[in-house]
Amino acid sequence: MKLLFLLSLVCCYSIGNAETQKSLSYWNFNVLDYGARANGITDDSKAFMAAWKAACAAVGVVKLHIPAGTYLIGPTKFAGPCKNVHSLTVNMKGYLKATTDLSQYVTGDDWVEFAWVDMLILTGGGTFDGQGAVSWPYNKCPTNKHCKVLPTSVKFVATSNTLVQNIKSLNSKFFHIALVGCKNFWGKNIQITAPSNSPNTDGIHIERSTGVTIYNSVIGTGDDCISIGHSNSEILLSGISCGPGHGISIGSLGRYHNEGDVRGLVIKDSTLAGTSNGVRIKTWENSPGTSKAVNMTFENIVMNSVANPIIIDQMYCPYSSCASDAPSGVILSDIFFRNIRGTSTTPVAVTLRCSRGVPCKNVNLQDVNLKYVGQLPATASCMNVKASYSGTQIPPPCR
Repeated sequence: MKLLFLLSLVCCYSIGNAETQKSLSYWNFNVLDYGARANGITDDSKAFMAAWKAACAAVGVVKLHIPAGTYLIGPTKFAGPCKNVHSLTVNMKGYLKATTDLSQYVTGDDWVEFAWVDMLILTGGGTFDGQGAVSWPYNKCPTNKHCKVLPTSVKFVATSNTLVQNIKSLNSKFFHIALVGCKNFWGKNIQITAPSNSPNTDGIHIERSTGVTIYNSVIGTGDDCISIGHSNSEILLSGISCGPGHGISIGSLGRYHNEGDVRGLVIKDSTLAGTSNGVRIKTWENSPGTSKAVNMTFENIVMNSVANPIIIDQMYCPYSSCASDAPSGVILSDIFFRNIRGTSTTPVAVTLRCSRGVPCKNVNLQDVNLKYVGQLPATASCMNVKASYSGTQIPPPCR
């Protein structure tokens, strides 16, 4: 019901219940009225914050307008709770440019953050331009485990009942979009773009969240198109076009203390093209604790010239070497790959590399048809797992 209400507000203020309409007040706020210059040169951060403060303090159904124009803004936090707001729509038609001066971002700062807001809508067809190319040379994370993390472009923290649609993100400094501690989040028609060699530019990263749906979105980055971290449940990804990038990943998991479980994941009706992985589950060795990733389904997915189309990697190591004194402690079970088809650029099209400490359980492959683009037949590689197979199996099952 809340999603239907949010959708009804995207195009207009009409809602189905006449009595509800009578009881609500409607307010419009515009960043231009609070001093935004929209010239792409003047810092408009203060105007944005002033407009948000007024909108958040209003009573009823609220729209905050960011009209067409180019806006330069630094780190900006749109924080709630907006106690008397029934819903708050950010109608973003403008082109937002992030400052490239990293000294403006104190430790832990991201660029644009929405936090502790209920019934938030972000829409309008606008663009978040992280201007990341200037910062990418300062990103040492691909080689240094203890690196300083650059700012994420758009971050949602502890929001509930959020709808994001018809939004673009370009050239983030680090992640494009991150969800942390969110509940009931719907993302639709999101377009994310960064070069294939841009470091750590994950399209959408999800962590400690529940009830997340992302669909009909196009993502091409230098890292995972979508990454699902620890402590997530009830995640649905559908109609995703991914590439370039590292594929769609669960993980990495098992790196930190006190990681929560991942449960109830469905990835379906999607296409990956030219990515360095397809659908991937990745966990670290030497896990400091035990966690689970269970009940995960990957269904009706097309791979076009993808390396490692299906991969479980419980010896994940993105560096030249990693400690491997103990096997991964992440328990993987109840995993289903159904109707996965297309072409692999690696001879090994299916890799199930499970932990020797906690072997994978109940891994199922049904109707897999992945052909190697080279001269030889595709093969599968398995370790510490006894998978179940049904229907078409190309490559042939592990024996």
